[in-house]
Amino acid sequence: MNDQQYMQLAIDEARKAEVLGEVPIGAVIVHEDKVIATAFNLREKLQTTLSHAEILAIDKANEIIGSWRLEECTLYVTLEPCPMCAGAILQARIPRVVYGAKDLKAGCAGTLYNLLQDDRFNHQVELVLGVMEEETGELLTNFFKKLRQKKRQKRTYLDENNIR
Repeated sequence: MNDQQYMQLAIDEARKAEVLGEVPIGAVIVHEDKVIATAFNLREKLQTTLSHAEILAIDKANEIIGSWRLEECTLYVTLEPCPMCAGAILQARIPRVVYGAKDLKAGCAGTLYNLLQDDRFNHQVELVLGVMEEETGELLTNFFKKLRQKKRQKRTYLDENNIR
């Protein structure tokens, strides 16, 4: 399989999150050309800060590999990692990260900061950016558009029925 095919699997994971009302972000970890972990955001369902797709996938991969070191793995994720996830990627020693859409508000793999390639750390990551960027970006754009519409409808309903 190639980067696009693995990213498609991450998109499939993101769609699972969307069905649950979660921000549609999916992650896949590959070791020796085999998918060993998949995950999607569960922050709203679990109400835990650490329930990002990347963190959940890293935890699963650690269990499968039997080590905290994921030195021969590639992480595919639909959205650029945030500072927390970038830190976990460094700590897990993942050597390669492939992501789809840039995160203009929290991206720490090149957009706001590049935590993954800062040579002051003892580990740097090869980055492949923008794989299926249009598809991954549309997932997020459509999700937040629907969320805003729901909020407007709720406000309108409350206003029309004098509910405060």
